[in-house]
This record gives sequence, C-alpha cells and structure tokens, in this order.
Amino acid sequence: MSKNLNILTNGILKENPVLVLLLGMCPTLGTTSSAINGFGMGIATAFVLVCSNLGISLLKNFIPDKVRIPAFIVIIASFVTVVEMLMQAYTPPLYESLGLFIPLIVVNCILLARAESFASKNSPFVSALDGLGMGIGFTLALTILGSVREFLGTGKIFDFTIYPENYGLLTFVLAPGAFIVLGFLIVTVNKLKTSKN
Repeated sequence: MSKNLNILTNGILKENPVLVLLLGMCPTLGTTSSAINGFGMGIATAFVLVCSNLGISLLKNFIPDKVRIPAFIVIIASFVTVVEMLMQAYTPPLYESLGLFIPLIVVNCILLARAESFASKNSPFVSALDGLGMGIGFTLALTILGSVREFLGTGKIFDFTIYPENYGLLTFVLAPGAFIVLGFLIVTVNKLKTSKN
C-alpha cells in the first residue's frame, strides 16, 4: 500500500515533471498566462497521462519492440483527440484559449517518458497511479505558475479581482513573465527539497 502511495505522490514534489524534471516546458510557458488556462491544460494532460499509461500497460505484451514508440504515440494521440473533442464540446472558451497547445499534448515529452520508462514495465493499476501522480504534479505546477502570473500581471486569480488591473505588471502576462516566475518556483522547490535533507 505504501509503495502505491509513493508512486502516486512521487510526481507531486519529488519528481514533479515541471519543477524538478523540467519536462513539458512548451505548454508550461505557453499556456500559463492565467490560472484557469494552467489548470485546464494540466487537467487535460493528466487525463491523457492516466489513460495512456493504463492503455500502454495493458497492451505492452502485444506491441512488437520495433514499433514500440510509434505505437505509444498512436495510443497517446487517441486520448488527446478524445480530450480535444470533449473540451471543444463542453468548455469552448478554454478550448479557444488553449488553442494549438491541446493537440500538442501528443508530443509532450512527459507522456512519452512515462510510457517508456514506467507504463511499459509495470502493471496497469500501478501505471495508472503513476500517470495520476505525474498529472497532479503537472496540474499543480501549471496552476501555481498561472496564478502567480495572473495575480502579478492583472491583479486577479481565476478571474477573481484582488487589486485593480492598472496596478499589474504586463510583463508577467507576457512570455518573459513565464520564465521569471518559473525560475522562482524552481528555486523554491529546490530549497524545499534541500531543507528536508
């Protein structure tokens, strides 16, 4: 039981895909101009991570070694298509806001890395737990990054006004703000990790 809990919590801080492993930087920097965008992208990626890890783990014995990577990509792409259709149908504003980044989930290196290093070597249940843990970690990182950028840039978090927008710093809503806030978050996580040791 503790091993399963370890696998589930591993992606949240110890091996957080964004703040520790530095994977998936394109959607991390490109979609986190607001908390809702970061949260939406994180949830979409988490869904694909859980489903693709589960699918790959179930099919690993049937996939020939020579076509392993292309097969993994097809499985991942299938779940990304499902997410894209669901978002288009049920959350059109978020779908419009995230735009091209939704289909680009297919080439997010977090998904292929977890498929290759974990799901192809473990049981379906444990692989799904790993996908869930990594997905939660990714979602938390993107939501925190988006919240800080939105707060500093517009005075809002999840569109809830905290201070007037004209006091915000536009830099934080633009690309340079993503790099600045991400850098500070990485430093904070490293400091937390070293203080525990």
